[in-house]
Amino acid sequence: MAVSLLEEKLNSKEFVVTAEIGPPKGPDVSEMKKNIELLKGRVDAMNVTDHQSSVMRYPSIGGCLLIKEMGGEPVLQMTTRDRNRIALQAELLFAYSRGIRNVLCLTGDAVEIGDHKEAKPVFDVDSVQLIRMIKTMESGKDFAGNNLNGKVEFFIGASCSPEAHSIKPQLIKFEKKVASGAKFFQTQGIYDVSSLRRFMQFARQFDVKVLAGIIVLFSYRMALYMNENVPGVSVPDEILEELRNTDKTQALKKGVEIAARTIRAIKDENLCDGVHIMAIGREHIIPEVLEASGIQK
Repeated sequence: MAVSLLEEKLNSKEFVVTAEIGPPKGPDVSEMKKNIELLKGRVDAMNVTDHQSSVMRYPSIGGCLLIKEMGGEPVLQMTTRDRNRIALQAELLFAYSRGIRNVLCLTGDAVEIGDHKEAKPVFDVDSVQLIRMIKTMESGKDFAGNNLNGKVEFFIGASCSPEAHSIKPQLIKFEKKVASGAKFFQTQGIYDVSSLRRFMQFARQFDVKVLAGIIVLFSYRMALYMNENVPGVSVPDEILEELRNTDKTQALKKGVEIAARTIRAIKDENLCDGVHIMAIGREHIIPEVLEASGIQK
């Protein structure tokens, strides 16, 4: 029996759509609630970022509880950058006790790129060890071998980067994550479907589900920035040229078009199990992306 609605949907062989929700920089969650309400009937799960790019924001656990309260399916993000093994385990116990069943295990971006450059990074464990930690807790013990007063059960996810410049280390890391207990993967942004095609030839050896990451581009400058600053993302020259030749007032529309045709290509070829859409603070355009891709009307 599936421990989560997301797991159940992925096991049903349907094309799954998840979306990223960016939490606010502060306590006012009204905009976040609007986005949850907008998306909960359109996507199969919503993933709340955990201080993305090392910028302090409302916590992922808080956003996941909001999604749960509003009738959606949450995916908790956990980075190991900000907590040691004690804090990570405590948060997992809290999440499980509140009905959260999906967790995406990440190491996290470097503190230096964020808005609290003086913060001390923790990195007590990495994402592979976090996966092992959750599996240990599922056996009824904590990471130090002490008994818990009950077991947890999570649908464990991890990340991967099919478009990384050096793919071999990514494949090694992917295999380690699978061996540690990861059951689903969200990829970094995909712009070249052929790179996903090659990656999936490797990934299909394993009994895991893969959601292709779709990052919506808003401008030519954004595409350049991602190529220069976001590891694992590679916007090809033809897309850069397409955006460069698009009037600035039409850039977002062009970005939606690019995202939609990528989703169509992935679905038509049945390359993976679904897509994970990241609109980076513009969640309101996700329904437009889904409609343009033909997935929803």
